[in-house]
Amino acid sequence: MKIGIIGSGGREHAICHTINKINKSTKIYCFPGNAGTAKIAENVSINLENFNELKDFILLNKIGLIIVGPEKPLVEGVVDFLEKHNIKVFGPNKVASQLEGSKIFTKNICKKFNIPTANFGIFNNNNDATKFIKETNYPIVIKADGLASGKGVYICEDIKDAEIAVNEIFDGKFGKAENLLIEEFLKGEEMSYFIISDGKTIKRFGTAQDHKRVFEGDKGKNTGGMGAYSPSRLIDDILDKKIMSKIIEPTIKGLNEIGTSYKGFLYAGLMIVDDEPYLIEYNVRMGDPECQTILPKLRSDLLEIFLSCCNQKLEEIEIKWHDKKSLCSVLCSKGYPDEFKKNILIKDLDKIKLKKDEYYFHAGTSVIKDQIYATGGRVLNFVCLSEDFLEARKKVVNLISSLGWDNGFYRKDIGYQVIDK
Repeated sequence: MKIGIIGSGGREHAICHTINKINKSTKIYCFPGNAGTAKIAENVSINLENFNELKDFILLNKIGLIIVGPEKPLVEGVVDFLEKHNIKVFGPNKVASQLEGSKIFTKNICKKFNIPTANFGIFNNNNDATKFIKETNYPIVIKADGLASGKGVYICEDIKDAEIAVNEIFDGKFGKAENLLIEEFLKGEEMSYFIISDGKTIKRFGTAQDHKRVFEGDKGKNTGGMGAYSPSRLIDDILDKKIMSKIIEPTIKGLNEIGTSYKGFLYAGLMIVDDEPYLIEYNVRMGDPECQTILPKLRSDLLEIFLSCCNQKLEEIEIKWHDKKSLCSVLCSKGYPDEFKKNILIKDLDKIKLKKDEYYFHAGTSVIKDQIYATGGRVLNFVCLSEDFLEARKKVVNLISSLGWDNGFYRKDIGYQVIDK
């Protein structure tokens, strides 16, 4: 069988690696992929804005399944477009993808189907938003509506912070903004909760704790994610049942009621307040770096799971996991998330000796004249499994230290919530 994976990050390399580990005979194409996927798949340089070009390549090469990794093509309707040409695709359609593409769409779903979330207001101009922030109580949360790569969220302690957030959003820092959201600040602990669905059946797909802030101690700017650990320290059977019954199941059922089904991964960003889950946001794909953290624990055949999902036979599949702790730290280019140098050589990566339960996944890398170069802000993801989180973190730190890449930095405190408490 031939399959294609859309995306170029650590998430897509992890998906590629996980499929290839069991399905050695499967031909994998990556659009466009990175230096890691190039070793186990064929990277294809295609303009992903041009769905016709992608479709023509898929049909010409008789690719039987497309897996969409990142959110942008999902929100732009790549699934709908390819399925019209009888191409099998894993991922939600354009309407369902508005769960991530529009925070306002998600809030309205929450309101309609009684899904617990923070109280909110919607503003479509600077004047009304500014008037509100002068009269409200603090702290508050201000969010850009639309895709912002995990960076369009401001936690504002006072009116000065809020004015900066409102001005930056309406000035187009995260793209054209017709609306913004102002929410109450929920004080609790965050958790990432993942499921996979074929529109009828819902299966759990792990939990994790992401680390968004760029510096240790959760200091500095928000990023796409500096690391994660899995499972979340918060999850237990009682909380799990609450999340499924109060948030996940009403969402999938609600989408069906408004005329669309949900097929693919769904990532619920939650705030746990006094043992009760509140939905902060949805992402319509696996998280990054949560995907790299969770997939090494998977025992089942990932390709079989994807195919069963596309064929609405997910209920027939049992998803099995290794009962180990997993921890991931992201090696980033110096300067990230602000400006950083590109095309920096990474020496001796292939000399790293990986032991059992040790992995690294490429993210912002490219092959140039048979050498590996850093081309993005988040460059490599180092992941280790162990019986406890402390040992997993020690192994991750040792792996990154053994590389000795002077142009990078990473957080050494990933998992501090469960290790250093």
